[in-house]
Amino acid sequence: MHTVKRIVNGKELSFETGRFAKLADAAVMVRFGDSMVLVTAVANQDPKVDIDFMPLTCDYREKQASSGKIPGGFFRREGKPTTKEVLSSRLIDRPLRPLFAKDWRCETQIIANVYSYDLENETDVLATTGASAALVASNIPWGGPISCVRVGRANGEFIVNPTLEETKNSDLDIIVAGTTSSIVMVEGSSHEISEADFVAAMEFAHVWIKELNAMQLELAALVNPTKREVIVTEPPAEFVTLIKAAVTSKIHAQIRTDSSKEARTAFRKEIKQLALDSVAEVVAANEEYAALKIEKVVGGILKKIEAAEMREMILSEGRRLDGRKTDQIRPIASEVGLLPRTHGSALFTRGETQSLTSVTLGTKRDQQLIDGLLPTYESRYMLHYNFPPFSTGEAGRFGFTSRRETGHGDLAERALLNFIPSEEEFPYTIRIVSDILESNGSSSMATVCAGSLALFNAGVPMKKAVSGIAMGLILEGDRVAVLSDILGDEDFLGDMDFKVTGTNDGITACQMDIKIEGLSVDIMRTALNQAREGRLHILGEMNKTLAAPNELLSDFAPKLTTIQIPVEMIGAVIGPGGEMIRSIVKETGAQIDINDEGMVTVAAINQASGDAALARIREITRPVLLGDTYKGKVKEIREGLGAFVEILPKKQALLHVSQIAYERVENVSDVLSVGDVIDVKVIEIQPDGKLRISMKALLPTPEGYDSSRDERPRPPRRDYNDRGGDRGGDRGGDRRGGGGGRR
Repeated sequence: MHTVKRIVNGKELSFETGRFAKLADAAVMVRFGDSMVLVTAVANQDPKVDIDFMPLTCDYREKQASSGKIPGGFFRREGKPTTKEVLSSRLIDRPLRPLFAKDWRCETQIIANVYSYDLENETDVLATTGASAALVASNIPWGGPISCVRVGRANGEFIVNPTLEETKNSDLDIIVAGTTSSIVMVEGSSHEISEADFVAAMEFAHVWIKELNAMQLELAALVNPTKREVIVTEPPAEFVTLIKAAVTSKIHAQIRTDSSKEARTAFRKEIKQLALDSVAEVVAANEEYAALKIEKVVGGILKKIEAAEMREMILSEGRRLDGRKTDQIRPIASEVGLLPRTHGSALFTRGETQSLTSVTLGTKRDQQLIDGLLPTYESRYMLHYNFPPFSTGEAGRFGFTSRRETGHGDLAERALLNFIPSEEEFPYTIRIVSDILESNGSSSMATVCAGSLALFNAGVPMKKAVSGIAMGLILEGDRVAVLSDILGDEDFLGDMDFKVTGTNDGITACQMDIKIEGLSVDIMRTALNQAREGRLHILGEMNKTLAAPNELLSDFAPKLTTIQIPVEMIGAVIGPGGEMIRSIVKETGAQIDINDEGMVTVAAINQASGDAALARIREITRPVLLGDTYKGKVKEIREGLGAFVEILPKKQALLHVSQIAYERVENVSDVLSVGDVIDVKVIEIQPDGKLRISMKALLPTPEGYDSSRDERPRPPRRDYNDRGGDRGGDRGGDRRGGGGGRR
């Protein structure tokens, strides 16, 4: 058993191996505070010879027991991965994948399980660093280590691996992964920070990355694993010679034709057939080539030739596949309000990338319930990204959400998050849905732009518009070209995909993936400054379509009105078992939500429905004033006294028998029955809060009515000294008369 330790942000970080999961190629338990993640690494012995990609899978799972919770749902066990788990799995994969040898074909699996969570120290960065530690401590050949840290900032000071509370008070939340020499991945969001501050955060992160990498190397030295050999496979040299001779000049000419994606796809099919024809004779004459998958071998050679030609054109001529300069943005077109029944919509097109985005406004009951390691909470803002196969002109699997879609949607969601108005300002639940209709690079950034426009169109009071841009990189030795608004082919054949979103005033979110061993801070600084110019250009084009939120909501959006009621009246509005609030909903058609502070939100499709519900609530909660009138329900009858009438929920008043009518009422039940609804007026509020009401006060006064006889007269008190013999009988009668008078 081996353990290495360091102090990070005042807490001990440790890597331990040799104690858990000993049949895995390597298993490392990472502990930071009381958060613990076990990361295992396993690679099969036999390589997959029929594939042309690195067979790596990374899975991150959270055990709800780790934070003392039992999962919800019928089965009471963990089910399909949550959004947080999917995003964390991607977080592990992205910095690890570029550092595997290009010829490694053994299926490799990284699994990270959270076994203890202290509700303070996040586990996603621990899992990523732990995955690297497991790989360097295993026999799996890999080019690491890498380490992953989260960076926050409070009071102008950067914080490494901040707690949840520190993150809440931070103006940035950025995850950085890197080798000892360079940055390989960036992911995060911020409150409009500057490019200079962003670079400073990267430099701060890299100091700690180097320290954690040293920890892993120390652990590897203790374990001293023997690494497996990578079987290097190269295509036959004569294949390369023949294919280069047949196609290089054609590729050289074609990439300079400023063609569309569709034309380039058609050309690739044509050139592939030409390449196959060029080696057909050699294949037929040599039995040793019979076992080769010729189409895959040829495809690999063509990819290298095309990449080399494209990269050289960009580096030498500053010219790109569609004829643009390195810092030039594709033509932009946008329109809003094209979907008549949605609450907001926008179509954003940049080159051959297009997003059709809609906004739906809902009520509090539409909020999403988030159940994870933290206490369950609700989210009132969500963004969903869909990438159907037709967007790339292909047929493919449809109907499920891929990890890529989840990740792209999360990036766009974070880009807009800080500009979603608070619930107090705008009490709606907000859902944005982006459907990618065309894709040729940077569809997630098109989603940010379309989402911002759709929110404006929906009348969501955002303070600023947000745009996004994807940057690329071509790096050959000392020659560097940073590309603005990359195409799909430039992403595929280039070295970097760096997405940056923001406003006129700063960066709001970012995501960077590197396909080479790393990226220097100087190159990142150049990319960020070039991204800013592109971002501002895109914002200018968006503002030509819609520069501020619409003042009015869609006619089809629910009309939300909020009122504050006394906390003690919440029960009255809800009623016993919810009876009162259900009756209001049924009668008016509105939706009603009440929070614990007495804030009532009424949602209705039309104003009349909302006004009717508000009127009922105000009627129930208004204070009882002398002289006010109410519709009350008779709850109890007491002969000789009167009736008790509920004028408000849980608020009863006495209707004395003398206040029922101007004429004398002998029996109350002759006039009233339990359940009757009657109009009454408050005629007395006693110091103890008891109420007396009157039906008579709302009736027209009969002609000749003597107001001095408004109440039953009390019998005169007798002189018991004159008629002592009758004292007992008179006293009994006096009690009855007096009782009636008091009633």
